[in-house]
Amino acid sequence: MTTQGQVRLSGEVEPTAFSGAILSVHRMTPDEHRASSLPEGADELVRYETPAGPEHYTKNGKLKSAFYEKELARLQEELVKLQYWVVDQGLRVLIIFEGRGSAGKGGVITKITERTSPRIVKIVALPKPTEREQTQWYFQRYVAHLPAAGEIVLFDRSWYNRSNVEWVMGLCGDDDHQEFLRSCPEFERMLVRSGITLLKYWFSVSYEEQARRFESRNREPLKRWKLSDVDLEEHRMYVPYSMAKDMTFQHTDIKQAPWYVVPSDDKLRARLNCISHILNQFEYQDLTPDPVELPAMEDMAYVRPPFHEQTLVDQVY
Repeated sequence: MTTQGQVRLSGEVEPTAFSGAILSVHRMTPDEHRASSLPEGADELVRYETPAGPEHYTKNGKLKSAFYEKELARLQEELVKLQYWVVDQGLRVLIIFEGRGSAGKGGVITKITERTSPRIVKIVALPKPTEREQTQWYFQRYVAHLPAAGEIVLFDRSWYNRSNVEWVMGLCGDDDHQEFLRSCPEFERMLVRSGITLLKYWFSVSYEEQARRFESRNREPLKRWKLSDVDLEEHRMYVPYSMAKDMTFQHTDIKQAPWYVVPSDDKLRARLNCISHILNQFEYQDLTPDPVELPAMEDMAYVRPPFHEQTLVDQVY
């Protein structure tokens, strides 16, 4: 039973003919298969190891918060160094974040930009195309947001909407879908030839974990805005989305711009692993400026109006 303002999550997925997800790293057991109603091989479960040392993980294999916060602070300091290097070298960096709803794309983008300059590290999350944009070349509205020299642009979803959500939800025809799969690799090769550093990350979340996150959003009024009708349909159509991802990878996982998959059932691990991987793609140097000496105030004859005459906000706290 749902209360006013709540939405109901469907736990059923209709079985669909499916050959097995290319990048699934864990085949479900028969019991898991029956419990989830997913075709065998369609889920993307991961058996997590403890590469940082077992002392940094909980009994259920999750990364401990204290270790996560320490490592995040260290990596964020490196991101600041990287942004100085990108500006100094005039690099143009484009990073694409894709994946299912609730996979953790927004979380890692938030952590990347938490300590960096918004003038250098920029987020692009485009809304639905306008009527005019719908008549343009498909990639045209994205081109305007490509990085200039000294910029890192983060795409929170990208042109890959065409081969995933648009195709699965019937928002584009088969001809448009096939044209995208043909032209996207050439478009990305062109970006790389022009000097853009292009990184593509796919955040992979299992069916069970996605359901848990959606249910969490559904229970909490402050999070319920995150749960859209598209999210509900995506959860119901988990298998078609798996098929869409696999087809996307078959056509666009190219040498010049390969896909990097980030298992994200453990969000803390996913954030650290992704940021660490980004940093490892660059041979940067520490160009952090030295501390500066603040200048003394310049003395001049000026009498200000009384401060108490200004309108202050109510001092509630």
